[in-house]
Amino acid sequence: MASFISVPLKKSSEVDLVKPLSKFVTASYPSGEEQAEYLRAVEELNKLRKNALGRPLDKHESSLEILLRYYDQLCAIEPKFPFSENQLCLTFTWKDAFDKGSLFGGSVKLSLASLGYEKTCVLFNCAALASQIAAEQNVDNDECLKAAARFYQLASSAFSHIKDTVLSALNREPTMDICPETVSTLSSIMLAQAQEVFFLKATSDKMKDAVIAKLANQAADFYGEAFKQCQYKDTLPKYFYFQEVLPVLAAKQGIMQASAELHQSILAKQKKHFGEEIARLQHAADLLKTVRSRYDEYVSVKDLAEKINRALNAAKKDNDFIYHDRVPEVKDLEQIGKAALVKATAITPPLSQKFTDLFEKMVPMAVQQSMSIYSQRKAETVNRLVGAMREATNLCNGVLASLNLPAALEDLSGDSIPQSIAEKSKSIVGQGGLQSIEKLIKDLPELLTRNREILDESLKMLDDEETTDNELRTKFSQRWNRTPSGDLYKPLRAEGSNFRNILDKAVQADQVVRDRYNTQCDMIALLCKPENELTAAIPSANPTKTLQGSEVVNVLRSLLAQLDEMKREREVLEGEIKAVTFDMSTAFLKALAQDGAINEEQLSVSQLDQLYGSYNQKVQASLHRQEELLGQVQTSHQEFASLKQSNSEANQREEVLKKLASAHDSYVEICSNLREGTKFYNDLTEILLKFQNKCSDIVFARKTERDELLKELQQSIAREPSAPSFSVPAYQSNPGAPTPVPGPTPAPRTVFQPQQAPQKPQAPARPPPPSFNPQAASTPPTGSTAVGPPPTNNPPPVAPTSQAQGPPYPSYQGYPGFYQMPMGFNPYAYGQYNMPYMPYQAAPGQGGYPGAPPAGPSYPGYPQQQPPQQQPPQQQPYYPQP
Repeated sequence: MASFISVPLKKSSEVDLVKPLSKFVTASYPSGEEQAEYLRAVEELNKLRKNALGRPLDKHESSLEILLRYYDQLCAIEPKFPFSENQLCLTFTWKDAFDKGSLFGGSVKLSLASLGYEKTCVLFNCAALASQIAAEQNVDNDECLKAAARFYQLASSAFSHIKDTVLSALNREPTMDICPETVSTLSSIMLAQAQEVFFLKATSDKMKDAVIAKLANQAADFYGEAFKQCQYKDTLPKYFYFQEVLPVLAAKQGIMQASAELHQSILAKQKKHFGEEIARLQHAADLLKTVRSRYDEYVSVKDLAEKINRALNAAKKDNDFIYHDRVPEVKDLEQIGKAALVKATAITPPLSQKFTDLFEKMVPMAVQQSMSIYSQRKAETVNRLVGAMREATNLCNGVLASLNLPAALEDLSGDSIPQSIAEKSKSIVGQGGLQSIEKLIKDLPELLTRNREILDESLKMLDDEETTDNELRTKFSQRWNRTPSGDLYKPLRAEGSNFRNILDKAVQADQVVRDRYNTQCDMIALLCKPENELTAAIPSANPTKTLQGSEVVNVLRSLLAQLDEMKREREVLEGEIKAVTFDMSTAFLKALAQDGAINEEQLSVSQLDQLYGSYNQKVQASLHRQEELLGQVQTSHQEFASLKQSNSEANQREEVLKKLASAHDSYVEICSNLREGTKFYNDLTEILLKFQNKCSDIVFARKTERDELLKELQQSIAREPSAPSFSVPAYQSNPGAPTPVPGPTPAPRTVFQPQQAPQKPQAPARPPPPSFNPQAASTPPTGSTAVGPPPTNNPPPVAPTSQAQGPPYPSYQGYPGFYQMPMGFNPYAYGQYNMPYMPYQAAPGQGGYPGAPPAGPSYPGYPQQQPPQQQPPQQQPYYPQP
């Protein structure tokens, strides 16, 4: 292992950023140049992630720059997009950097729908790559030493930042590589190496020995602290990485301490403290001796040891012959000072020098939320002012209709249709009459049903996923350690309940409009008829015509003209109120930059008062003026009514004219309400579709997370032992022990025995080895010789073993000249042994065939048969055949 320590990179799974972020942009920003720019930025962000995480990175500063740019971009977009499990849900999967996995289980990984988790893992890779780049630097080059120190300090700072923020960034227990204990240890290791680099730099620059000794002593202290952290953390040594790191840290601590003693001994020599010089050099030599004996395979201290030994021998020689200074004990030596030139600094984005925010024009989510609330406040203010004027106008129309004005002033003849009624009739016919109202009323239930179906389907997706999550939680209990769906869906369910309440109120409003239409339907139908039918439907009356030039009529006409003028002013004022615009994002951004938070209510209320204060005064003045005019109209109408002749025909005619005037006003209001209801349902459909997409996205993300967790659980279950360990009985564990003295028979007990497979037929017994004279075997046979009984010096035949034997050997001890068993008799012959076919050998005590030689390829006296040609020798099966 190299003397400098580097950290391996974490690996991430591929994530599609384009689809969810583009969906959020299109849903949150109106189509146009701004939206197109944000969509292009989303594409660039996705490419940046692929470049940073989707390919192997070279150990070069340019690769680190890509990682830093991606980290800076994550920090920049975090406040601008609502990354969370129940809003903009993106699941990031990362593997443990130190866990190499097993043959069956694979490496440990964690999937979380958290941008903070992605930031933490990317920053870990930034630190790891910085450590790798620093470890590759040439320590003999001055510029390389400066770069190494810079990269090691960056790595230490990044690991330290992860230690402080990882638990708050994640909503569950992190993997071991990014847990606070691990990254704290890594930060200490990187800090120690950065201090060592400064020691090397000071040595190459030939700085004062006092300074170099302090730098080395501080480096030894840093290495010692890192070594202690590795030892004290129970979970770290299980990683092979830390098993390799531990001896290097211990060796580096000894080397740095020895270097500190060496340079301090030079300082002592300069002060003519020769005994102290020898003591320090002796201590340094002992330290290096320990390092060489324990960690020689990890670090090389040969050059430093030779340098210290030369200095020690020279110092001892000078002291023995010249100075005769007393050599103190090591414990009595003065402590060497420390000089720390490195420290873990705070991580403050941007870390990249070439960083440019892809979403620079997009305001943070805090500003967006404040803008949304401000828009609601503004809409409430506008609706309050406009609603007050409309309500006053409707009240004015109702009062005039109840007084039959202005129709009463126009109907002084008593026979023709009043001009106002005729105009109202033409207005209703021009707007479509009853058919338009009936069509609008008919469309409302369909729109309502569509919205209810969208809402029900959205909530059903949540219900189904929550049911599945609860079933898996019940099945796996503590292993199912993700956020419960019931807790995660609370905001969505609250939003769904709000939509359902809105729909219920809309249904009530629809019924009110429908009831009002049913009440005014007949009069509206009368206004839609031709002029001759309308004239015939209105009762006729002949009042005196002397009222046409009276003062009361003129006063009433003047008051009615003032009311009409007031209505026109209100229409203009309503347009001005709706046209007021102001960009509050600048004020919110300024407040966020100054205070770190936004007091939306204070800023919004203050700005709205400033914008609509004058309009509020105008509206109140208009309402007050209407009250005065209506009071005067009622007084004048009483005088007018007393001057008219009182008869039943006139009363009936006036009553019908009042109903017709009221029907016209009702028609206008009903049409407005129905169009408003249609627009409401259509707008609500778009909102519900966005809500449905949000539910669909989170359910899909939860399903992906569920599949990943199920896969991890399957792997962990596969790695677990299938049954608890049990102790083997003593009589099985020690078969060679002496047989115990028979005692009382123990009670029978049930012992688990595995089911044995049925036995296959055993091979036939091997014949005993033959006996023959080795000398006779070496003499060529001359004729037929009778084979007699076996010699008495041969041992008796041995019974064949019951177990199957492996490949036979050429001979056995005690049977000289015994050849291999014929292949035809060995059912367990291995195919890889190319053994020749051997002739049959007679058993001891069995007579041979006439004229048979002791050994030979054929049997004399029998007709010789040539083996069949074109038939290859058959290989015997590995297992015996039944």
